[in-house]
Amino acid sequence: MKIKEIAIEAIKELPNDVTWEDIKERIDFIAAVRKGLKELDEGHYIEHEDIKKELKEWISK
Repeated sequence: MKIKEIAIEAIKELPNDVTWEDIKERIDFIAAVRKGLKELDEGHYIEHEDIKKELKEWISK
């Protein structure tokens, strides 16, 4: 599906009394999710164990 088609479908799913802000938030959310999935596909992520170590360090400070 093309980006324009995804945006149109997302807007169609919103209720009829939608605001411009609602539309913007929905599009921003979808864009962020798609960006995150692309980054994962490209191997740009932090391993679960590394996150746990970082959190442990943050909490202990």
